[in-house]
Amino acid sequence: MRPTLSIFLCVCLLAAGVAGCGGQEEPAGAPAPSVAAPVQSAATPVLPVAPSSEPPPPPEPPPPPETPYTPYEWAEGAPEDFGANAALFENFHAALANVDIYTALTVKDGVIIDEYYKEGYDAQSVFRMASVTKSFSGAVVGIAIDEGYIESVDAALPAFFPQLAGTDKADITVGHLLGHVSGIHWREWAGGDYFRRLAQSENWVEFVLGQPMEAEPGTFFNYTTGGSHLLGAVIEAATGETEYDYAVERLFKPLGMESVTWRSDPQGVTDGGNGISMTARDAAKFGQLYLNGGTWGEKQVLPARWAADSIRYQFAGSPGTGEYGYSWWLKNFRGYNVAYAMGHGGQYIFVVPALNVVTVMASRLQDTYMPQYYFSDYVMQAVG
Repeated sequence: MRPTLSIFLCVCLLAAGVAGCGGQEEPAGAPAPSVAAPVQSAATPVLPVAPSSEPPPPPEPPPPPETPYTPYEWAEGAPEDFGANAALFENFHAALANVDIYTALTVKDGVIIDEYYKEGYDAQSVFRMASVTKSFSGAVVGIAIDEGYIESVDAALPAFFPQLAGTDKADITVGHLLGHVSGIHWREWAGGDYFRRLAQSENWVEFVLGQPMEAEPGTFFNYTTGGSHLLGAVIEAATGETEYDYAVERLFKPLGMESVTWRSDPQGVTDGGNGISMTARDAAKFGQLYLNGGTWGEKQVLPARWAADSIRYQFAGSPGTGEYGYSWWLKNFRGYNVAYAMGHGGQYIFVVPALNVVTVMASRLQDTYMPQYYFSDYVMQAVG
């Protein structure tokens, strides 16, 4: 064989060993690629990779999975099967036909035993719940304390609003906001216009913090929606999430509360004192959560201690309206202790632990207190 031909054959054999149809195997011990390698065209040269003395950085951890909504359909039963008076509920519905109460729903032992909707409304109707919002903020604060984002109810506001350090508001705590005893000057009831002024201000948090002090924190109950709004800002400062986003994963999704919406202020801070909306059935889930000691199914959604403490006496409250827990009103109806969330215009979630009863009402009334009379005269008589 001629030398030139020998050289030519050797070159061909070497080329076949490099570019054979089987390709190259990965070196032993090489890590598997975490993503598919890009496809290269035949014209793209394969460049050698310089070895590195530094180990490759660890892969980024995957994001935590989102909490799925829990499918939940309320069981329904007849009042008489749960020891309740069906005739009184029928009378209740007849009485509601004459007032602007759009829904009234009662749960006994975890089962809906009565459900009323005025014409034009049904189980899918979403109702604005006004200051019922405050009780939701109370729950979210309890979860944030349990997760360590907030030290305790005794955490002082400068931890969340550093500008308050060294001021006359430095001693206000999260607990004071939960109980309307912050001492901030505020006139909301009896014709006061501070809620309107808050809603019309350009910066709600600054508006509240800009009010003067009129009492030592913890000494004077004064219903203050502005103080409850600060809880939304506290949650955001503590967790890095808006109160609504934080609540979605930890409260609404575990309970399957898909209907909830919650407004924000001009800066995007969740309105901690107002502005939450939902169906009556979803509102009933929130009340049932407290009857369950904070559990939903097998999940402890709300710390058991917080669920209990929220609906027992913490603050003096207001004569005629009731004593106060952590953003829940407390009152006796027909000999039974009742915790209730109350919103302007007649929005209510009543929780009766001794009877294992939850009642929800949504209304548009001039007299915010009117549903309490219907609840006492009809519902409590029917189930008591």
